[in-house]
Amino acid sequence: MSQVRVRFAPSPTGFFHIGSARTALFNWLYARHTGGVFILRVEDTDHSRNSEEFLNVIYGSLKWLGLNWDEGPGIGGEYGPYRQSERSAIYKEYLERLKASGRTYEKDGATLFRISGEPQVIEDAIRGRVERTEEKDFVIVRSDGNPVFHFVNVVDDIAMKVTHVIRGEDHLSNTSKHTELFKALGAPLPIYAHIPLILKQNGPGKMSKRDQGALIEEYQKRGFIPEALVNFLCLLGWSPKEDREKLPMDEIIRLFDLPGINQSNARFDEKKLAHMNGVYLHEMAPDACFAFAKNYLQSKNVFTGAAPDGAYLREVVLLCQPKIRSFEDLPGFIGYFFGEDFAIDPKAKEKVFSKGDPKARMRELVAAFPGADFSSDPALEALVQALAAQHAVGTGDYIHPTRLALSGSAVGPSFYGLLRVLGRERVTARIERFLATA
Repeated sequence: MSQVRVRFAPSPTGFFHIGSARTALFNWLYARHTGGVFILRVEDTDHSRNSEEFLNVIYGSLKWLGLNWDEGPGIGGEYGPYRQSERSAIYKEYLERLKASGRTYEKDGATLFRISGEPQVIEDAIRGRVERTEEKDFVIVRSDGNPVFHFVNVVDDIAMKVTHVIRGEDHLSNTSKHTELFKALGAPLPIYAHIPLILKQNGPGKMSKRDQGALIEEYQKRGFIPEALVNFLCLLGWSPKEDREKLPMDEIIRLFDLPGINQSNARFDEKKLAHMNGVYLHEMAPDACFAFAKNYLQSKNVFTGAAPDGAYLREVVLLCQPKIRSFEDLPGFIGYFFGEDFAIDPKAKEKVFSKGDPKARMRELVAAFPGADFSSDPALEALVQALAAQHAVGTGDYIHPTRLALSGSAVGPSFYGLLRVLGRERVTARIERFLATA
């Protein structure tokens, strides 16, 4: 078999939809699995709706997701150009071939394709045998001289030697038109693989660009981890078997194949995606986590004044890493590490002061600080345990009021890590201020 050549052919007429990203991903995975070629081809013949802004969003989103193309805009290749707006001479050449074979005629200024009337049969790699007969001739060049999608799509697939057409199931109804054109042009049919639709999270129907969670740019802006989103997208319509979900990319590439794609439609599940993102975040290597967090915080202008000390910020981020579900949570989780004007949660305060003697416990803790080792979480934990044993109380009697004094909240990262990162001076000052005002 000749080398696999697949293509992703977006139209730059809107923001990048999650369904388009999944189509690009399945094509890219199949190319990587088979050692084939992944082509990016831009279908920009609709001049009234095309936008360079949208095209740049597509390029940026594909790169963010890690879906590098082997041929296409910015890279080139021997079958270019890769933008349909630059391929008019090629379309004219193929149109002349159809005219010469008697398969076209003019009507109302448009050029129509004369169908064969024969049943069009494909052995779809996912759907199985599909048979459909086109019942009427169709336009291939509009009266304004612009070629129609069906025609340019087939011409490009022929000219670029595409071997497999992997696209959404909603294109299945177009396929009989396309096979008619392939045969009329004397070209072999590619292998078709129509992948299931992505259904909206709630209610019937296909997920549209207007549905919540539908746009890739949203996930970029919200600080999602691209590898997590790619892993999630893989599972929308494909299964690696054995109920496995989190998989490294090299393993996904090894396992991915067309027979593993489901026929039934896949339902988008934002909770599952958020969970997957959290799993990836919690398993990130420290350097990668800090670099990602730093870029995200900068993109959100979290620090309006001078940027915090890099080493301190790194400690804060890594302390919070096990507790946050996404980088989107980070700005609201770390404020008290960088300023003293945080609010005290009144409900948490009421709960802390509802039992025992929290002020006495905090005074005991502060009194023990001068000899404490603030560079070690285990040493700080041993200190609190010794105090609890000495005064016949639980460690929580020290932890809960002190956390409230240090952060204003009843929840947060590891308590002993919190003491270590804030440091002896700041911890002592905050507890004393809290004791004076509570």
